[in-house]
Amino acid sequence: MFKSFFPNPKVFFTSAIVWNLIAVLIWFFGARNWGSSIGLDNPIDGTPSIVGISIFWSKPFLWFYIYFAIVSLAFSVAWWKLAPHKWFGWSVLGSALIIFYTYFQVQVSVAVNEWYGPFYDLIQTALAKPNTVKPEEFYYQLLTFAVLAGVAVIVYAFGRYFINHYVFRWRTAMNEFYVQNWQRLRNVEGASQRVQEDSMRFARGMENQGAGLIDAVMTLIAFMPILIAQSKAVTLLPVVGAVPYPLLLAGLFWAVFGTVFLAAIGYKLPGLEFSNQRVEASFRKELVYGEDDASRASPPVLGDLFVLVRKNYFRLFKNYFLFNLGWRSYLQADNVFGILLLVPTIAAGAITLGVMNQILNAFGQVRDSFLYLVNQWPTIVELISIYKRLRLFESAVDGRADLEADEEYGLTHT
Repeated sequence: MFKSFFPNPKVFFTSAIVWNLIAVLIWFFGARNWGSSIGLDNPIDGTPSIVGISIFWSKPFLWFYIYFAIVSLAFSVAWWKLAPHKWFGWSVLGSALIIFYTYFQVQVSVAVNEWYGPFYDLIQTALAKPNTVKPEEFYYQLLTFAVLAGVAVIVYAFGRYFINHYVFRWRTAMNEFYVQNWQRLRNVEGASQRVQEDSMRFARGMENQGAGLIDAVMTLIAFMPILIAQSKAVTLLPVVGAVPYPLLLAGLFWAVFGTVFLAAIGYKLPGLEFSNQRVEASFRKELVYGEDDASRASPPVLGDLFVLVRKNYFRLFKNYFLFNLGWRSYLQADNVFGILLLVPTIAAGAITLGVMNQILNAFGQVRDSFLYLVNQWPTIVELISIYKRLRLFESAVDGRADLEADEEYGLTHT
């Protein structure tokens, strides 16, 4: 799955994570100010934030674009020298472009969050003091949002178009690898299904979940400082009282609680989904043989195979019932959790409507990033099961006899 598309995957991904972490730390602890040497300095403390589309060609943003390009090219050149690869352009440079696209989309969300403040404060002023705000002021604010939304839509469309091609190239690389090793793979149970359907589903899953995970991490990096800054307006939390960085700590607690809670009630699902694909494939395979051979697919054999299908489905139904009960309960509670945290602050009149909406949006973004695994758990379960099937399938290339899992479900290599 990975070595067909990436150079030396284990070392590559480890080095990519370490390099990105180093680059982020260097940026926050000094590099973001280095742009001043070429006239791209950061604004002075106390300078009002830029609200609107012009933020994206402001000096700090231009310097970040340059910094990102330098860091990405340095990493790519090093890997090109160490391990040239057929799919290098797509896997390495394409990954860098996807990261930048995700970063830009997140920054659009940050810009919209900045827009919330003046817009909702304008509403509060208009409602509290009738006829003091002109309609033209509202139209200008709505036009500002429309431009930001338009940029977000255009960038999203082009970004998803590129990711579609990126993931299909990944599937192409997987397909080439499986075809080249077909003689060693063809005798594995369900080989044709794994090459065609499972590789397609794996690519589709990586397209959605891979991009979503990068977006969650980027959102976390972008909104955590905002949430820390906005926590100054919130001094008390319900029940616990005064704590440092209350919104950040509350969001972290809520996300960790949700992740642990749902993982505890859903940990069996990946294995059951994996088992389900295997028993269904075994049942289908016997039916296919029965189309050409009258001695195959007899009622007793099909009955025994369907018993395995039935048993696994009933286990799935039971575990999904418990998981859905917990998952939906958590999500319903999550709808009001942010408001609950602000009740003492709102009751004291310590924040304006605009600041409240900025806080709720930033809190929601950070919380959703922490909750990525929770929100995507059902599809992640499916992706894990597909990954396990393909890993078992690929073991035949190395001549490893991974038959223990087969025998557990009454399946064999032919």
